[in-house]
Amino acid sequence: MEEYYRIRRLPPYVFEEVNKAKAKARNAGADIIDLGMGNPDLPAPAHVIEKMKETLGKPRTDRYSASRGIPKLRLAQAKYYERRFGVKLNPDTQVIATLGSKEGFANVAQAITAPGDVVLVPNPSYPIHAFGFLMAGGTVRSVSSEPVPEFFSSLERAIVHSIPKPIALVVCYPANPTAYVASLDFYKDLVAFAKKHEILVLSDLAYAEVYFDNDPPPSLLQVPGATDIAVEFTSMSKTYSMAGWRMGFAVGNERVIAALGRVKSYLDYGAFTPIQVAAIAALNGPDDCIQEMRDTYRKRRDVMVESFGRAGWQIPAPRASMFAWSPIPAPFASLGSVEFSKLLIEKADVAVSPGIGFGEHGEGYVRVALVENEQRIRQAARNMRRFFETAPGQLHNVVPLATRR
Repeated sequence: MEEYYRIRRLPPYVFEEVNKAKAKARNAGADIIDLGMGNPDLPAPAHVIEKMKETLGKPRTDRYSASRGIPKLRLAQAKYYERRFGVKLNPDTQVIATLGSKEGFANVAQAITAPGDVVLVPNPSYPIHAFGFLMAGGTVRSVSSEPVPEFFSSLERAIVHSIPKPIALVVCYPANPTAYVASLDFYKDLVAFAKKHEILVLSDLAYAEVYFDNDPPPSLLQVPGATDIAVEFTSMSKTYSMAGWRMGFAVGNERVIAALGRVKSYLDYGAFTPIQVAAIAALNGPDDCIQEMRDTYRKRRDVMVESFGRAGWQIPAPRASMFAWSPIPAPFASLGSVEFSKLLIEKADVAVSPGIGFGEHGEGYVRVALVENEQRIRQAARNMRRFFETAPGQLHNVVPLATRR
């Protein structure tokens, strides 16, 4: 039977192979140390949970909520931007609550994309950045994801050789999966470029607060005039460990925000009101919980880099995000990221995400998430060390001799 049109436009979900291998191993009794999905294991802040409990069952809270977010929530997000970035936003016209940043991206694609429209998307990148536009009927053209001067020559070539001219560019810093961090100077050049070529910029800032070197990542909207051409997406999933609560925001250009609000008005009635009230408590509350989150991920990063290195796998230390983006160890590079990830599950009881799942330019890498405690990360390193030491004898039919070192 022929597949539906939009389903045909989606490539096979490569993470599913690894998920199946993980489920099979667990069903056989294996204790899998899961460093694959970026699913925070830290609890949501106590004061946020208490506000949720306090609000549950109050009059009117079980009714349909506001698709754009209740007014005090949009105001709280505007105050956050002013406090953190020095950016003033109108909560009525420049802020909208989304059901997580992923839903925001998918729906803004529906709002702005006509069939055949071209969108520039970094490769590798988080899957929704490309697939949201594919599902909306658009065409995706890959560009570099590293925020270096060559990025702009890559964009120039993409615009010159794209027919029709691209309508938008997606950026994501701190980046998922690569953990690249952009500077404010880079954003200044980006805004100038977008205005010159009359394209929108859609910025994913989900990891704004997950940084490790006392160097807070900037917002694209800090550049004067950025709201003329840009919308930025943030999330409470990582900052407040509220991933399952599904609360995020889109802010910036009024025309795009209005279009997103129009689409959402047909699709949802907003998040459950007690969740929105609890999100207000998070945004307006003390930020010691954010610093604790940062400290936890930094310690895990340091333990991972040190213990994996001793095990024989050199992991580049990320400056931000909750991920390390690592080349596959040389003896296993010929396997590709999917087969290597499956092999780690089978032989080391460790799960990671194959790089090709983030785009073809992610091949040769895997993404390793900081979502297990320090003890479990050390255990993962011990498991891998045993595997690496025995692999040459065990895998002579799997890993070609020419690639082993």
